Amino acid sequence: MCTAATYLTKDFYFGRTLDYDFSYGEEIVITPRNYVFHFYKMGVMERHYAMIGTAHMAEDTPLYYDAVNEKGLGIAGLNFVGNAVYREETQGKDNVATYELIPWILGQCATVKEARELLEKVNLTNKTFSDKLPAAQLHWIIADCREAITVESVREGIRIYDNPVGVLANNPPFDEQMLQLNNYMHLSPKDPVNCFSDQLPLHTYSRGMGALGLPGDLSSQSRFVRAAFVKMNSLSGDSEEESVAQFFHILGSVDQQRGCCQVGEDKYEITIYTSCCNADRGIYYYTTYENHQITAVDMHKEKLDEADLKRFPQITGEQIRYQN
Repeated sequence: MCTAATYLTKDFYFGRTLDYDFSYGEEIVITPRNYVFHFYKMGVMERHYAMIGTAHMAEDTPLYYDAVNEKGLGIAGLNFVGNAVYREETQGKDNVATYELIPWILGQCATVKEARELLEKVNLTNKTFSDKLPAAQLHWIIADCREAITVESVREGIRIYDNPVGVLANNPPFDEQMLQLNNYMHLSPKDPVNCFSDQLPLHTYSRGMGALGLPGDLSSQSRFVRAAFVKMNSLSGDSEEESVAQFFHILGSVDQQRGCCQVGEDKYEITIYTSCCNADRGIYYYTTYENHQITAVDMHKEKLDEADLKRFPQITGEQIRYQN
């Protein structure tokens, strides 16, 4: 399971957690403008916007989990098991496989507005990349510095929702995730007042009691509520260091620890990595479960008019800085 979020200070930040019980050997991959994308039904894209993100490399093809392009548009795909419905090819539509959606959008869209227009023509198909990589059941958050949307392919068709909180978790469908926030409108970063009874001298006995009732479990609905509360109340300076640190604190509120979510015999879901991309500057930051030190890859330090992918395996070993 996963959680994605946006954050805006002086720059725009976009990222996610990837929570699962094993890794596919993720890498940070920069796709330059002249790398050739071969879409199975939509032809060839020879030149496009450059992008950076985390991907699984399969047959020299980056299968992006999340990415941001050079124009500042970001996309992340999150598990949507049991609700995602893909279709056969449809005449008159842009038939795009799920593993192609991120480069299809980021390659040619600079804003959410442009992405929304492109999505009106998209039919997400059940085409698999290979027999070993079936079509993942996903939904997506797409965001720029102005707005965010959630995209879901369900039984009724493609659904595009405005996402005013800039947060996405897994299930249920996004409209139901947003509905649940109504149950928590009483939460506050401030001390609560006694609304229980004016006949009882009730009082606070600890800091933070305005957030009593904020869910703390690891279910996707609870992670959505928790991340939304933390993100919507977050404050930081607008420097790069302060903004990046605060973003990791936001997603740290939904971090999953080994042993707390068992999914099989000796199998536990953990936060494999957490990402934060400065979408304005093209700098992709990440941490992994074993490595809490923030690592950065700067897209603009590479030659973006070339055709060859730039690949950076994630640093997964713990990096400890000794002070004495």
